[in-house]
This record gives sequence, structure tokens and C-alpha cells, in this order.
Amino acid sequence: MSRHVIVVGAGIGGLAAALDLSARGVRVTLVEKHASPGGKMRQINVAGRLIDSGPTVFTMRWIFDDLFAEAGLALDDHLSLRAADLLARHGWSDGSRLDLFADPRKSADAIRDLCGAADARAYLEFARDSAKIFDTLDLPFMRAQRPNQLELAQRVGLRGLPDLLATKPFVSLWRDLQKRFSDPRLVQLFGRYATYCGSSPFKAPATLQLIAHAERAGVWYVDGGMQALANTLADCATQAGAALRLECGVQQLLRYGGRVTGVLLEDGESLSADAVVFAGDCRALAEGMLGSGYERAIPAPPKDVRSLSAITWSMVAEVHGFPLAHHTVLFGDQYTDEFAAIFERQAVTASPTVYICAQDRHDDNAPTKQTTERLLALINAPARPLSDAELDAAEAAMLDNLARAGLTLQFAPGDAVVTQPADFAGLFPATDGALYGRPTHGAMGSFSRPGSRSRQPGLYLAGGSVHPGAGVPMTAMSGRLAAACVRHDLGLD
Repeated sequence: MSRHVIVVGAGIGGLAAALDLSARGVRVTLVEKHASPGGKMRQINVAGRLIDSGPTVFTMRWIFDDLFAEAGLALDDHLSLRAADLLARHGWSDGSRLDLFADPRKSADAIRDLCGAADARAYLEFARDSAKIFDTLDLPFMRAQRPNQLELAQRVGLRGLPDLLATKPFVSLWRDLQKRFSDPRLVQLFGRYATYCGSSPFKAPATLQLIAHAERAGVWYVDGGMQALANTLADCATQAGAALRLECGVQQLLRYGGRVTGVLLEDGESLSADAVVFAGDCRALAEGMLGSGYERAIPAPPKDVRSLSAITWSMVAEVHGFPLAHHTVLFGDQYTDEFAAIFERQAVTASPTVYICAQDRHDDNAPTKQTTERLLALINAPARPLSDAELDAAEAAMLDNLARAGLTLQFAPGDAVVTQPADFAGLFPATDGALYGRPTHGAMGSFSRPGSRSRQPGLYLAGGSVHPGAGVPMTAMSGRLAAACVRHDLGLD
């Protein structure tokens, strides 16, 4: 009889684990409490149009190419992707604007025009350094089972130790950028990459500049939106034999003889298994949401340590003024306060930076068929419920920041859906609204997440709250790492 593995949660981590296992002949049951797969990758229907209202950036496609190839599939046969030339457009209230491109030389030329030749040279050096950091950590850390610092040093070997030290774990990203660039706008721009994993550039290590390289290595537009990626993974997993059960919540994990042996569903049905991969936020285990006795299955996370949350506006609107690209960032004037407000005062700054995904545009081409377009606007927020007054003030501050950058959005009240941290907390239990697990702060931040194997035999972990971290490609990698542990421990390799 084939081994049976239950995967709890059809987010990207759970979907990757399910496809990896089912394609190798393992009997997989994938259970998901929501009505569609994707987890944080979700779409909202606004005025009859579907808007990606979770992750909107697809990078590091080679992780998915590898996943599909090892399943005997080709990603391009199942998902339509187009490489972006223009990675992102950035704007400031003084009217200045900077585009970054997939070609570093084009980005350097744009930086030279805005900031001068010295910062253009500094950018090319930054691109080389961030690529080297990425290459140093890719195989021994990001694609490997979670190591501690000593194990990581052993993996890179004596010859690799200088490169490991060059990843700059003991210097903050902000301080490193200040040393590199004379123009504060560039410090602000490249410091923004820390938010991709829910962190502050003032507290995150300079190691996180590797995210800039991951983006520069390629951003792709996904036909059908990011939800198409989740649907494709789910379809391929089920075609490989996995059973996907939607609107099927898990009440608790089942244990026998000191080992996890299955799950009890919310409708009272019990499912037995040889192993369970939990692809939700691992804090749910620590807080006993899946039954007593699992509080020590993972290292207890500090209760007061939360990554960024967000307020989002999924809207159908007319766009006037500032020429949006598919990905646009309009910076606030009080950047230091933006993160002090969130991580120290648990508040939203009065001058927030706004990210906008203009989903009907590719690069900076404006849509031609309709006067309105689909937008996701996002500002960072603390992981706590916000009052109506706070939400009203945040929306006013968001729109004011857009206006100062020269952008006006016109939309009817019913053509915008607001999602706040309390809503995210309801969608994703145990998160309190935090969207990225633990923040990557300090030299040990990258080592703070649990690995694929929990302390409870038979229970494995995947998702953005575990190693190697948050973000679509990293979460997919966590699913693959969990699947590899399951296969090894059950003797399936």
C-alpha cells in the first residue's frame, strides 16, 4: 500500500509540497479551508472584475521550472508568462521619477540621469555585490534544510567563508545603502526590498539586498493574474493524483504513540496518514489551535514579534496624472517614521509609501479598451486591528501621497474593497494580521524560522513562516523542502 500524506493548507507552500509528492507516486490529500487554492495569493471581485489582492510579483521562476521538471512537466505548457522589461517605476513628491529595468545597464543610465555618474557606478557595484550574496546563500541556505550559523559555515567550507562574511549579516541594510549611495532617494528605494519579507530596512541585515538581485534576475507577468499560478499548481497536483478538498477546515491534528497520524476535520471526519505537512502559519501550533500538546512542536516564537501587515485597496478606478507602470512605488516623505510608527508605536505613519499594481498594464503601457483599470494599492501597517477612524485617516494619507506625486484616482465608493490587518488575521489564523511570519531583523533573523521538520514526529512544516522565508518563490521552496523530508523519513527516495 502506498504511503499517505496529508497537506494542510493550499497556499503556495502546500501546493508545491502536494505536487512534489504526488508526482512521485505518493498518495496525497490536500485540505484547504477556503473555497479556492492560493492562500495569501487570492483575487477579489470588484465591479465584476477580478483583482489580484495578495502577492503581485512573480520572480525566481527557476524554482517553479525545477518543480515542474521534476514532476515530468514543463511550466510553459501550463502557465503563460511574459518577461518584464520595466521592473518597477518609482516616484517622489518632488516630481522626480526613476525606472528600474531587467537590464542593469539601462537602470544605471536612468540613475545617472537622475542622481549623477557616481551613484550610477555605485548601482552597478551594488548589482554585483547583491548577485554575489545571492549566489553565496542560494544552495547552502535558501535551497537547503534550515541550518544554524555553524552548519552554514560548514556547508560553504573554508574557501567560502570570506564570501559568507561578505553577505554582511552584521550591518543593517539601511546603513550599508547610506555608505553606497549619495542620493537619499536611492537609499530609500533599495531599502524598500526589506519590506518584501515584512521587515524594516533599519533593522534588517544588509544580506537582504539579495532580494534586489532576485528581482533583477527577472520579473514575469502571469496571464490570468497570480491566481493562475495557484490554480495551475492545484490542477497539476490533482492530475498527478492528489485529492484536493476545498472548504475543508482542520480542527486538530491526531496523534498516536507520540507521532502525528492524521487530522480531524471541522465536520467531524478523521483522516489517517503516515505524515502531515502543515502549511499554515506555524504560530498556530505554538498557540494550540490544532490541539493541545503541539506547543513545543516548534521553537516558541515571541508573542510581540510580528512582521509587517498592510492596508490594501482593491479597486476599479480612472487614473489621471502620474503614468503608472505595472509595478509602481510612490514614496512618502517621512520614511524613517514609516517604520518607527509600525514597529515602535504600532501605528500607521501620516506619510505612507504606496505600492500600486496596475494589473491591466504591461511595463508602462496604459490600457486602451477601458477608461477604468484594475488596481491594487497597498501601504504598510502594524499587525493589529485598526479602527474606522484609523482606516479613514490612512486612506486620506494614501490619497494625499498619491496627489503629491501627481497621481489622482477616481473611483466610486462601491468600486474599492479595503482589507485591513484584522481581515488578514481572520483569513490566516494565528498571524494577528502579520503577512510574512517573523521579520528578518538582526544577524540572527534569517535563522529564526523553524525548518521543515517539527519536533513532533510525523509533522512537517511549510509556508512563509518557516525556512527559507516569505515571498512566493521562498514559500514554494519551503514546500519542496518539506516534501523532501517526508520522502526521506518515510523511505520513499
